[in-house]
Amino acid sequence: MTAGKLFAVLACAIAASVVLVQPAAAAPTGARVVAEVPIDDRISRVDVYSPAMDRVISNRVIRAAGGSAPTLYLLTGAGGGEDGISWWDDTDIREFFADKHVNVVLPTGGAFSLYTDWIADDPIAGRNRWQTYLTRELPGVVDARFGATGRNAIGGVSMSAGSAIDLAIQASDVYSAVASYSGCPWSSDARGIAMASAVVLRGGGNPMNMWGTPGGAVWRSHDPFLQASALSGKTVFLSAASGIPGGIDRGGIPSPIIESIASSCTGAFAARLTELGMPPIYVNRPVGSHTWGQFQTDLHDSWPHLARAIGA
Repeated sequence: MTAGKLFAVLACAIAASVVLVQPAAAAPTGARVVAEVPIDDRISRVDVYSPAMDRVISNRVIRAAGGSAPTLYLLTGAGGGEDGISWWDDTDIREFFADKHVNVVLPTGGAFSLYTDWIADDPIAGRNRWQTYLTRELPGVVDARFGATGRNAIGGVSMSAGSAIDLAIQASDVYSAVASYSGCPWSSDARGIAMASAVVLRGGGNPMNMWGTPGGAVWRSHDPFLQASALSGKTVFLSAASGIPGGIDRGGIPSPIIESIASSCTGAFAARLTELGMPPIYVNRPVGSHTWGQFQTDLHDSWPHLARAIGA
């Protein structure tokens, strides 16, 4: 199916699912910790009330080894970690960061939301104000709770890879470095709209409630290709693989087609940044098919670059 035909099919699906809703309310102040549950000596579950979404979000926090430290926020895939598939569940993240001078924050939730602020509440997806939470609520809470330095990096995998890029663009004062692992920094053209909409539709949500009319002003404001210049001065790490299964793959069923799409998207975005005179750190693996073995390897490889950017 061509991009144009795919876009047409999705447009029909979006139109058919339109439900009149009220705009999402403006975010009140007052994000705060409502509970902290120890997991071990340096790891805890921190529950944070989000005024923007009027609900409590759970976050696993791996505290830094020694003193005030910067923070790395890591977002997970389409299921938001509530499906038991995440950095926490499927990688060696606890062991890897055990001796690192960084706080690692792993939010749970946001399934099929693209971790963005939706312009309207959705009858299925509910209220999604993840951009506000991840840029204006949670970082301040983490800094105060753990005495962090205020220097931050953000990374995302699969669904959240493009979201991490978008968040670093939308909140350039918050994130000094960003990593995109096996995802698709989308554009506001037909192909990008189709891919982003497909994620939302998979969760039962309506893309019109996310960013309004496809290709309109809000979509364009979240288009990393159009807004790429906002990444100037930041460390950008991009990784993907060919989709060919190999020894790097473990954890989950290989998804060659998904990874090959991620490779195409990631390569295009790397080229865009290079064109602008902002070349990223770009890893294009010859083997790898969208598994946690691949993602874990990419996280390990990205860490020295992220660490230098945030002073870890």
